[in-house]
Amino acid sequence: MGISKYISNVKTANHNHQVIYNYLSDFRNIAVFFNENTLNMISQQIPKASIENFESDSDSCSFTITSYGEAGLRITEREPTKTIKISGEGKIPFELFFWIQILPVSAYQSKIRLTLHANLNVMMKMVADKKLKDGLNQLADVLTKLPYQ
Repeated sequence: MGISKYISNVKTANHNHQVIYNYLSDFRNIAVFFNENTLNMISQQIPKASIENFESDSDSCSFTITSYGEAGLRITEREPTKTIKISGEGKIPFELFFWIQILPVSAYQSKIRLTLHANLNVMMKMVADKKLKDGLNQLADVLTKLPYQ
């Protein structure tokens, strides 16, 4: 097993970096997007598994992955208005660390870049490599379009 590093393309969001940071650094804000339809769409990307029972508080979220069990994400470090570091916990199929980096461009525009460090065995890397690369860029696109408040 070895750590694989995936970095999204840099994306531009038409929002203030402080507003984006405040929103993304609290999992309760993201929970409203994890409705049944979204969970079904995510589940279609995971072979022989589905995601259910999404719950969150400000620092963490948890969910059930059929075939694996209870899993979750936890914010492990916040560097105000710049970086949010997240780690996986529970029965996720591999160890992961995830960073959201936010940089101001102007008062109402910011750059977002995502970095994923995943501890994948050779077989899992062969199966998931392209999906992780593509998924990270898709997630970065989604983060530029959220209705930050």
